[in-house]
Amino acid sequence: MHYLPRPRELEAVRAGLRRAPVTALLGPRQCGKTTLAQKLGAEHFFDLEDPRSLVRLDEPQTALEGLTGTVVIDEVQRKPDLFPLLRVLADRRQVARYLLLGSASPNLVKEVSESLAGRIAYHDLGPLTVDETGVGTWRRLWLRGGFPRSYLANDDMQSALWRDDFIRSLLERDIPALGILVPAETLRRFWVMLSHYHGQVLNLSELGRSFGVSDHTVRRYLEILSGIYMIRLLPPWYANIGKRLVKAPKLYVRDSGLLHALHTIATPLQLESHPKLGASWEGFAMEQAIRLMDVSRPHFWRTHTGAELDLVWQARGALWGMEFKYQDAPAMTRSMHAVLRDLPVQHLWIVYPGPDCYRLDEKVTVLPVTGIPDIASDFRKNARTGASHA
Repeated sequence: MHYLPRPRELEAVRAGLRRAPVTALLGPRQCGKTTLAQKLGAEHFFDLEDPRSLVRLDEPQTALEGLTGTVVIDEVQRKPDLFPLLRVLADRRQVARYLLLGSASPNLVKEVSESLAGRIAYHDLGPLTVDETGVGTWRRLWLRGGFPRSYLANDDMQSALWRDDFIRSLLERDIPALGILVPAETLRRFWVMLSHYHGQVLNLSELGRSFGVSDHTVRRYLEILSGIYMIRLLPPWYANIGKRLVKAPKLYVRDSGLLHALHTIATPLQLESHPKLGASWEGFAMEQAIRLMDVSRPHFWRTHTGAELDLVWQARGALWGMEFKYQDAPAMTRSMHAVLRDLPVQHLWIVYPGPDCYRLDEKVTVLPVTGIPDIASDFRKNARTGASHA
């Protein structure tokens, strides 16, 4: 299996190391954090799943305080007692930079925030995006998902087997290692049930009734899966527009390949004939947009009368929106007219699987999923120059 270069992500980590003494690189297991960190050419590397590194850190102050250059600590959530020491080291004369890799433990960010406030930069690393795999291979990326070993597998069946093994390992080994004591089979059944709500507004009471547990337990299970980057809970956008708005979050399985594994979808033919085809496309294209456009606080917008916008976010002092349609030639809809009337969006893109980019309105553009990297690049350039973008 060869390595796919990820220059945009690598530069983001380097930027974090330049602006803060400590940088946290967070993301799900097997998404490429360790490989990315190795590309930095760090002088010192500690892997807290390696017994040799654990022995070296038996006396952490002795091991760390004399180091210079870049110090990488992988799976740092396994040794939370390092955080107070790193705060002390970060406040000394800057002779070292610390890169902490974490598999998104629900307690990891809390621990880091409490100990290293004002001293740390964050970067979330997710699975591969369409600019990293090549725009001509987006259908394979959609089917297999963006975990490197899944995407780069020899064939679709090997990819499906890898994802099945990943899910099993995550539930049976990785989650218990974070101190979360929920039976693996219970969490698997809950995750499979959630996959049927992919792209839908959550109803906690309905979920609880379906699974036979309390609302409190549903929230706990959601927090676990969200905290390890397996699901996204997309909050609604609130605007004082005199309309009744949906206030519950929408749920998505973040990686399309894992969604397909939970639905036992292994081939393009199975995906094309599956009832979740449209919802799968929506989630896949949305994750690409969120990652590529650097959307830090994504939302959706929906009124009780049915007007809806899949993705809403603020950037550069303006409101932007995206809609995701698995159609050959999207056109203006009543819902889009309502969005333009009721929300002050600077621009609205309709992302679809076709090849052509075209305008529907002064503020509405139909955009191929393969066009998101170009739009994102222009967006970032205009952000630096202060120009407007449509």
